[in-house]
Amino acid sequence: MKRTIPAALPTVLALSGALALAACGGGNDAEETVPDDSVEIVADEAMDDIEADPVVDEEVVPLPPRSETVRDAEPEGPSEDEVAQLESAGEAAAAAAADVAAIAAGAAGAAEATQDAAEEDLADAQDAAAAEVTE
Repeated sequence: MKRTIPAALPTVLALSGALALAACGGGNDAEETVPDDSVEIVADEAMDDIEADPVVDEEVVPLPPRSETVRDAEPEGPSEDEVAQLESAGEAAAAAAADVAAIAAGAAGAAEATQDAAEEDLADAQDAAAAEVTE
């Protein structure tokens, strides 16, 4: 089935774009309407008196104990049980993927057969219609 774009569609899209831009208004209006004592200026003035950098209050947020650093820790590999579980999960995933591929192949074949049958029915209908017109 061939689809065509109506001739008026590009014009409609251009007009809707122009209306959307017109609805936005001018870009200079915001500059003129912002008050001088906006929230940012008030917040900056409130922070001017503070000179110290923030520090962690250990009574509120205690530091973790320094038992081992990441550099000192020995990397541990997975246990044999974990390896077996991972291998089993991988095999199950591969089997599931194969099942999905088989289902998809069957569906593709059925879809192709349905399309072929529909095309044959369409051709038969067109031939019948042409025969009626010529009679």
